[in-house]
Amino acid sequence: MPLVHVSLRTGKSEAYRQAILDGVYQAMHLEFDVPEDDQFMTITEHDAVNFRYSASYLDIARSDDLVFIRITANNTRRSDQKKALYRKIAELLSKDPGIRSEDVFVNLVEVEKENWSLGLGVAQYA
Repeated sequence: MPLVHVSLRTGKSEAYRQAILDGVYQAMHLEFDVPEDDQFMTITEHDAVNFRYSASYLDIARSDDLVFIRITANNTRRSDQKKALYRKIAELLSKDPGIRSEDVFVNLVEVEKENWSLGLGVAQYA
């Protein structure tokens, strides 16, 4: 049950933003076996003064098209699955909406299963 939050600079079209969500979900479905109806995702847009990044950290040339993708998920995936997820997200977002792989920044936050309540005040995975 990943929870996804995407942050990007303001000014992109609705279709562009939806393509990001679609691509991230598709990658999670393929690489993390996330079910079809398991989509909990948000996008936040930021003006330039509220969106700071290093344009060259680790010798990666980033641009103002950078997107931060934070995925909170259960700590049940292996390292190879995580690496495959990062590659698949970059691959899919490069196709649609056309984001350079240098501008795809993914942060995976892993939590224990009991750290979720998906409604009704119940810890469904505990």
